[in-house]
Amino acid sequence: MCLHATIKLFQQLFPEISCRYENKTVTLRYRILKQMVMKYLDPKADLTFKKIFGNHPKRLISLLNALLPLSEEEQIHEIKYLPTELVPQLEGGKNTIVDVLCTDVRGRKFCVEMQMEWSDAFQQRVLFNASKLYVSQAKKGGKYSELQPVYSLNLVNDIFVHDTPDFIHNYRIVHDKDSNKVIEGLHFTFIELPKFTPHSIADKRMMVLWLRFLTEINSNTKEVPADLLNDPEIGKAVEELEISGFTDAELWAYDKFWDFVSVERTLLDDRYQKGREEGMNQRSLEIARKMLAKGMDEASIMDMTGLTAEEIKLLKAEM
Repeated sequence: MCLHATIKLFQQLFPEISCRYENKTVTLRYRILKQMVMKYLDPKADLTFKKIFGNHPKRLISLLNALLPLSEEEQIHEIKYLPTELVPQLEGGKNTIVDVLCTDVRGRKFCVEMQMEWSDAFQQRVLFNASKLYVSQAKKGGKYSELQPVYSLNLVNDIFVHDTPDFIHNYRIVHDKDSNKVIEGLHFTFIELPKFTPHSIADKRMMVLWLRFLTEINSNTKEVPADLLNDPEIGKAVEELEISGFTDAELWAYDKFWDFVSVERTLLDDRYQKGREEGMNQRSLEIARKMLAKGMDEASIMDMTGLTAEEIKLLKAEM
């Protein structure tokens, strides 16, 4: 029996049983239907990502040590979670919220973001948040030498660098002629998740495992590979993704998140297409101007540029 027919039969056999949770109406039938077609939720969703990494220090330490460019001496051993709302020090400043934020015993700050769609605004927000974390350490009468580094880890479910197969991009403040000369303080890591393949990194086992966890497990997953389950922290994270561990309200919020992502992606595609069309039209106008200047006939210009007779007429009036 196909899935559609199964759901239709289920709806006929079981009446809808409604309940209330935090002022949201949800149904028992909805939960059972979800469990019939899904075993796990996607870890990249806002709800699941924060649940997995927002209250499990050892798990977050494992992720950070695996994905950040830290030497043996720089490895993280203990962390303390911090409030994810970054409040400005000056009145009238901008409040921002990050997904996960923590500090370690050295006082270093670690900010983690899961982003579904790339945009220039997101890049600027990352810089803003990291700078705010760095500046917030300064106390009246304190020494600048006491300021500790801020590490910003950004997992992006989108491709934003198209001229290289590299999917990990690490940034620091370096001299423009000598990259060995570094101003320490701000470290940025951006990871393009869609580019990742397990064989792209040979020697960093935990990096591969965590990236596989983030890219391979989703609502279509029925069985999880044994090597993911065998790692203690990743295995526990997989257990927390089981749909049976979520409340009805959480499942409702999860679905709404993906609805929002779908709408946002559609809007971005529409803007890209509109911008592309406007750019092509602008290029056609520039070519037509040059052709008119050389005395070419309007019919040939219209044929070669795709412009209308009215557009050609307006161009001639401008010249």
